[in-house]
Parts: sequence; structure tokens; C-alpha cells
Amino acid sequence: MWEKDMDIHAVREIRSKTLVYFGVGAIAKMDDIAKDLKARGINKILAVTGHGSYKKTGAWDYVTKAFEKHAIAYTLYDGVTPNPNTHQVNAAAKQAQEFGAQAVIAIGGGSAIDAGKSTAILMKNPGKTAEELYEFKFTPTQAAPIVAINLTHGTGSEANRFAVVTIEEKNFKPAIAYDCIYPLYSIDDPQLMTGLSEKQTRYVSIDAVNHVVEASTTSVTSPYAVDLAISTVELVAEYLPKALKDLTDVQARYFLAYAALIAGISFDNGLLHYTHALEHPLSGVNPNLTHGLGLAMLLPAVIKNIYSAKGQTLAAVLKPLVPGLTGDPAEADQAAQGVEKWLFSVGADHKLADEGFRAEDVDKMVELCFNTPSLDGLLAIAPTRATQEAVREIYASSLTPCHK
Repeated sequence: MWEKDMDIHAVREIRSKTLVYFGVGAIAKMDDIAKDLKARGINKILAVTGHGSYKKTGAWDYVTKAFEKHAIAYTLYDGVTPNPNTHQVNAAAKQAQEFGAQAVIAIGGGSAIDAGKSTAILMKNPGKTAEELYEFKFTPTQAAPIVAINLTHGTGSEANRFAVVTIEEKNFKPAIAYDCIYPLYSIDDPQLMTGLSEKQTRYVSIDAVNHVVEASTTSVTSPYAVDLAISTVELVAEYLPKALKDLTDVQARYFLAYAALIAGISFDNGLLHYTHALEHPLSGVNPNLTHGLGLAMLLPAVIKNIYSAKGQTLAAVLKPLVPGLTGDPAEADQAAQGVEKWLFSVGADHKLADEGFRAEDVDKMVELCFNTPSLDGLLAIAPTRATQEAVREIYASSLTPCHK
């Protein structure tokens, strides 16, 4: 395969609307980034991150060294959790205001990057809150400059215009998408990802697979989104088992990081539909639910629902996971069961009932799916008609396994 000709230690520039430094050792580009920020007149920065990975990976050492070299002052907000909430974004924005920060550097996975993007919006919209942002009480056109140092291979948030934050009091987990929150620079250094646990490794890559299954099958998809989807699934199918076998395999991390990056660009173009729309209520109700696991539990039932409408595309995208599909609508069960078998083979063997969800919870999930701000937009571009009955069936079918 073409991957054998790729020098994983050569740092390359991958350009979308974000300039991504990609490759083993890319974290050293932090010096160039700091130099450019200084030239732009940025003297104070807010760092947004979680509780520890920014230090454990060694990324923080490069960041602070670059800031000190270029005389950039910084303040650290390290309160971001998985499935970040509006209180964290408000606190980070308050800290930025008090410090006089002019830009944001987000260090971590999708949670830290999404929280950083959201904070950057509030920094340019003083007086507004994260709750107002995520309930669409205003439409931002500006955000502070954003730098993203990505520490996982899942969300693709380092190269797209999306962010997700939970409004805990309402069990809402909306998504926003604004051009002003494309990061100015991003760093994808696979060496920083070798410390991910087996669980994290599994579910961030499953997130990437879900991104492209959806992006390639929306009613607004494009050839570009489909092409990226095919490559993403090929790479995850090849390299996720290798990473799970050896968590320190930097080559596997390299190609999983690339897969996640192009998956993020794929859904930036093709958008998302059922699986993310239905997962957000799950982790909105239970913030401890791993996002990738929520997606994994729903994906087979979603594939069964949409196969009749997008069989040819799904046969191409899912080929590495379920060989032999032709796109015939009669293959819907085969495709769904085949994907579930693959998910189980990489350790994603839980269904909704295993995570404490019961049949009596389905109506609440359906209600949240249709009432959470922004999710109606995802459902509107699903390839089949997203009625309450259809959504209820996906949830109900995801309580237990569909394959034997």
C-alpha cells in the first residue's frame, strides 16, 4: 500500500481552511507558530486544556518554551472534561478577559479543542454566555485566533468549523458550525498520541469512522466527502487493530491521525446526520458516556435504516469492514450486522442496555433528539425521512446486538 512510501518523521503541511502541521515531531512547529502570533501583535494567550494530558504528552513543554522565547504571556485554564459543558467555557472566557488574552491555544482531544473554539467566540463577543451561544441566541462572526494541538485521532476538530458543548441543566448537547472558528494553525503529532489508553484508542477511531459514514451519505454530500470517507475507513480498518495490539506503534498512530484528520474535513463538507444526532442526547444525559462508544452502539441500526437510500455509497465506504456488499437494498441487515461484528472485533461490544439505557428511556431520548438545538439540522439532511418513529426504531434496535 502507498503508506509504505510515506516518511512518518517528515512534518508536512496539510492545508484546508486550517494549516495543519502533520507528522512525527510536528510539535516542534510550535516555535514557528509562536513567532507568527507575535508578528500579528498577539502578546497574551489563553491555553485551554484538560487535567493532565497536555503535560503527560510533553506538548506543554514545547508550548511554554515557544511562548517564553517569543515573549508571549499566557494563562492556563485546565478545567475541561470529556463532554465539556457551558460552565467550563464561561469560566475560561472570564479568565481570558481578566488576563487580556488575545488568542486561544487549545491542547487536547476534541473536548479541549471544542471548548477552546467556544471560548474564542466569547472573547470576541463580550457579555455573551456559552448558553446563549449554544442555544443560538446570537450568531457570531468573529472569534479570537485559535491554535489547536490535537492529542487524539478522532474528532477532526483541529481542521474544521464545528464545536460541541453540553448545556447540563437541560441535557442539551448542541453543535455549532461557524467559519470564524477554523483554527489558524493546528498540530497533529502522532508521537503525542502513543500514550492514549486502549479504550481511548478504540473509541476515537470509531468516532472518525462514524464521521465519514454519515458525511458520505447525507442529502448534501459531495464526491470529495465520499472520497475522503473511503480512504478513512480503509486506514482505520488497517491500523486500528495494530494500534490496539501495540499502543506505542507510532506508524499506526500516524495513519489513524491522518484518517481522523481527513474524516474531519469530510464531514466539514458533507455534514452529519443520524448517528451524531442520536448520540448527543445519550451523552447529554450521561456526560460520562464516551462519545465514540455512544456512536458505536447506534451505528449498525443507522446503517440498516439508510442502506436502501445510499447502498452504493455504503458498499464502497464499508468495503474494508464488510466485504462483498453490492449496494442492493436487500443487504441492509447484512451491512448492519457486518459493521457490528467489526465493532465487536475491535472491542466495542457494548450496546445501550449494557450502558444502563432501557426501553423506557427511548421516548426521552427521542424527545431530546428533536428538541436539542441544532440536532434538527442534522436530521433534516439524513438520507431517509427522519421521523420520530424512525429515530425511536434506531434507539430501540440499539439496545441489544443485531448480529448472532
